[in-house]
Parts: sequence; C-alpha cells; structure tokens
Amino acid sequence: MTVGQLLSYLLAIFLGSLLGSGVYGVLPSQASPALQELTPAQGQTTLLAQRESIPAGRFVSTAVEPVGKAVVRVDIERTVTFSNPFGGLFGNESFSNMPRQRRLRGQGSGLIVDSSGIILTNAHVVSEADQVSVHLKDGRTFPGKVQGADSVTDLAVIKVEGTELPTAPIGDSSAVQVGDWAIAVGNPLGLDNTVTLGIVSSLERPSAEVGIPDKRVNFIQTDAAINPGNSGGPLLNDRGEVIGINTAIRADAAAGGIGFAIPVNKAKAIYPKLAQGERIAHPYLGILMQNLTPELAAEYNSAPNSSVQLPKVNGVLVAQVQPNTPAENFGMRPGDVVVKVDGQSVADPGQLQRIVENSRVGQKLEFQVRRGNQTKSLAVRTGELQDFS
Repeated sequence: MTVGQLLSYLLAIFLGSLLGSGVYGVLPSQASPALQELTPAQGQTTLLAQRESIPAGRFVSTAVEPVGKAVVRVDIERTVTFSNPFGGLFGNESFSNMPRQRRLRGQGSGLIVDSSGIILTNAHVVSEADQVSVHLKDGRTFPGKVQGADSVTDLAVIKVEGTELPTAPIGDSSAVQVGDWAIAVGNPLGLDNTVTLGIVSSLERPSAEVGIPDKRVNFIQTDAAINPGNSGGPLLNDRGEVIGINTAIRADAAAGGIGFAIPVNKAKAIYPKLAQGERIAHPYLGILMQNLTPELAAEYNSAPNSSVQLPKVNGVLVAQVQPNTPAENFGMRPGDVVVKVDGQSVADPGQLQRIVENSRVGQKLEFQVRRGNQTKSLAVRTGELQDFS
C-alpha cells in the first residue's frame, strides 16, 4: 500500500463531525425517497396483499402476518423557500429577487412500538417536516407529531392520538448472526405493505463504510431489497421479531442488493427518550483515525516523504486532531497511535468509536498511546457533539 493509498483510507469516523439535515434522497446511500412537488389531484394507489390463510411451511407469511398491521406509511410535507436565480436579468430586480415558496412532500415507513401511538422511524424521514400523516394498514389515518429526532443515530419518534393500536414484537439484535433470514417490510415507492426476503449479509458495518460518516451506527447489512420509501420500516427475523430499522441502501452503479438497518437494540435504548422529548447527548473526541498494523507502519516509514516515523504496532493512528476539541485540549497529537483505552486493547477505529459512544459526556477515558518510541498515558474527557464548532 502506498502512502497515498494509506491516506485515502482515512475513515471519516470523526467523533464530532458536523451534522447535515434534510429528507434523504441526495446521497447515493439513502433509502428514503426524494421529495416531490405537490400537485393538485395527484392520486395514490395502495396495494395490499390479500391472504385468506397462511399455508403451513411458509415462514415468511407466518412471520409477517402479525407485524404488518403495525407497519405504517409516513407522509410528510414541508415548505422550501428559494430565490429566482435569474433575478435582475429582465429589469424588474425587486420582483425577480422576491423569495418564493414551494410545498414538497415525501414518504417513508414507520413501526408502532407502543399501542398508545408511539411510532419509530428514521430521523431523515421527518426532517424539517411541517406536516406529518400516518397511515395504518387497516385504512385509518392520523395526524402525527414529531416528538423527538436524533440525527446522529438517524432515529425519530412520531406520536399519534390513538389507542389500542397494533404493535410488533421486538427482538434482540445481539442474537442475529450472518446468514440468518432477513425480511424487510415497508412502503417502497409508495407501494404499501411490501415484503422482501433476504439474509443478513454482515454485522457491525460502520456508518463510515456505508457512506454516511456523520452517523454513529454500526449497521446490520442485508440483501433483502430495500428501496426509497422503506426507510423507518422494520427488518424482521424468521420468527417475525423486529431486529432492525431499515435506513439506507448503496445505490451506486457497482452495488446491488446492499441495504442497511439500524440494530433494534440501538433503537430500544434511544426511542423512549425521544418519545419523552429528550435530547440525546453524544460524546466525542474530535479526531480522524486510521487503522494501523506493523506492515502499514513499515510501508509508511519507508516512503521518502514520511514526516513522522510510526511505531510498528497494531492500533489506531490519529491522523488529524481537530482544533478546539477534547482531543486537542487534553494533549492528543497527529501521529499518536492509540493502543489501549481504559486498559482495553483497541485495534480498529470502529472499536474506538464504540468505546467513546458508550461513554458519558464529560467522562474521563484513559488512553495509552505510542508516540514515536515512547509510550504515553493521556486522560481525555469527552465533549458533547453539539459543542463542536
């Protein structure tokens, strides 16, 4: 591997990266639809699967039957303001520069997790929404209110005023294994109650590898078909238990059958707080990281333009320290190699990110780093992600 390749592999797992917002549909790895301009009398077709019975041995239909009633379609509308890009070209400058508004709409999916009307979905589905409508499989429609959203984990909670609503059984994503069946349920492209089948292709896929480095999620990867509109819908196991929340796809030309879901255990830890309107605090350090092995260190050190000599160890290379961050304030430097945190060996950036994410804001973490030929101990207190500027 060349020096240029080494630098190109810098993971954008910046524990404090600035966050974007908006309904997904811009980046190539998002599963929600692009917003469309509202037009009068624009109809919508609903396609419902009709079943009179569930034949024995058809595990997919058996798994989906009790869950499908709890999967909802989420319609959102929002207003965008824009200016005429040709303002002033035709003489009437004051008129042509007047801001104009346009109503846009989008769709996604959601899952009823509490019979009182608590619905779990993706944050990007409801981002900047002025109006939210929730449509149940039984034909009922409710106005929805966004109780809380966390863009870092891409989770949100919608509240509707309903009682005794159908709910889905929640599983345990820590028990999921590669090769398990995976069933995606949702409303892709406006086609309600669509079911697709695949397997779990990989686990603990870091968000940076997925192509959305501003998130803090290690995804379940699946080849079950996920399309625009599936965002916020459930990923099920073969017993009909929710194991994930469908969130993103790789839509570039070279990728096919690659979708990603937030593990349901992550959602279980966050959505009750969002339902109460609480803000989710995320700790961070403020560094860019790179996996380091003795082989990579030797190759880097042999390059004629190497500015530092890296220790030939397994660890996490600090490639960059962002200014005015906890990492800088507590003495971390570019070129440091993190080998332990609180006595636990670390071998890759994803592992270090999980340790930081599982800590508390303001918690002191003891880092053992290699700096050249020296081994140093650094005590770093994490900061809160929103404080980064």
